Amino acid sequence: MLAFTFPGQGSQRPGMGRPWVDHPSWEVVGEASAIIGRDLGRLLVDAEQAELTETANAQLATFVLSSVILDAIERVGLEPMLCAGHSLGEYTALTATGTLPFEDGVRLVAERGAAMHQAAEARPGTMAAVLGADDDSVDAACRRAEGAVWVANYNAPGQVVIAGERDAVERAGALAKELGARKVLPIPVAGAFHTDLMAPARDRLRKALAAARFVPSDVPVVANVDGRPHQDAAEWPALLSAALCSPVRWRQTLATLDDLGATVLVEVGAGGVLTGLARRTLPDVRAVAVAGPDDLDAVVDAASGTDAWHAHAAAHQGERMSGTDRVVVSPAAGVFQPLPALAGVPGPGALATDDVAASPPPIGVGDAIGTVGTAEVRSPFGGSVLGFLVHPGERVVGGQPVAWLRASAEGA
Repeated sequence: MLAFTFPGQGSQRPGMGRPWVDHPSWEVVGEASAIIGRDLGRLLVDAEQAELTETANAQLATFVLSSVILDAIERVGLEPMLCAGHSLGEYTALTATGTLPFEDGVRLVAERGAAMHQAAEARPGTMAAVLGADDDSVDAACRRAEGAVWVANYNAPGQVVIAGERDAVERAGALAKELGARKVLPIPVAGAFHTDLMAPARDRLRKALAAARFVPSDVPVVANVDGRPHQDAAEWPALLSAALCSPVRWRQTLATLDDLGATVLVEVGAGGVLTGLARRTLPDVRAVAVAGPDDLDAVVDAASGTDAWHAHAAAHQGERMSGTDRVVVSPAAGVFQPLPALAGVPGPGALATDDVAASPPPIGVGDAIGTVGTAEVRSPFGGSVLGFLVHPGERVVGGQPVAWLRASAEGA
């Protein structure tokens, strides 16, 4: 089973977008820039370390680059059967599954980054990585420090991140060493993320979450808060809100992906930190990172033989599904939107339960059924639209199936 993981803030580095500038998937950067009115290409290519490290910039840059790389992986025909993201990466995971439409994802990440930046200015803090101690010992060190310090990330066996007010973090780090920690390494950030010091950001984030669209998906995303898979769209606003001040349970998330049958973990984004954590936590699971175009061959090789690879091969043997069933494919890469007249046609979540439109609307040969960016998606067949294979607002690539038709005798 193929699972995609998405890194969070901290994976960014100057010039990380440069290898992708000439790749077709770089168009994702232009789409994201247009949504929020910022030149994100400059941020990914030309920004210096100081600018890129600012919370609002780091989160946008990380999200957009992961989206570029995701698009490139989809162009070679691979899609995940499971997803998870570390902190900010959870938003990328949700857009990857179609649970969060791309436009909403860009806006939410921009708002989240700005809210967390303000919270860090209001209540300054810092973070530190504690190496070589078990979870309980690090938690005990934070409690004994008698200050504003908490466990922020359970990353891997023997790797825990603590966060809080600077003096309290230093005390907890010293206590952790007394309890067996090998090293305590300061992390150069301005905020104590995933702790109570982020509480000032919650109201602003909740408003943004309330304005976003969340739709059902047939691909589970394992949540940071509880380390469990979720597919119910209605659960995500509360999960994302809670994650702001709760520890990232990444070690537990990896264990859940393993329990669900993941055999290949693909890290989609800059860096490679999550790949290292996966290899340390799940030595029997193959983990690969895709940070540049040259890494695409490695992910194709790793995915060969997985269920996702066989499903892709079966889907591309021809346009015929069975009998008179057909698929309509996207003519280009971009964000898919169905025509308003087809609003009652079920999407992927309903199709997973074999639901179809009760009275599927008829279409003729060459009729438009939706748009991808500025391009119209036209059906080469006449018949009835039984269901959509992607969600409204989901980003698709050229040649990707977007709708399921039952062709009429004259339209076949």
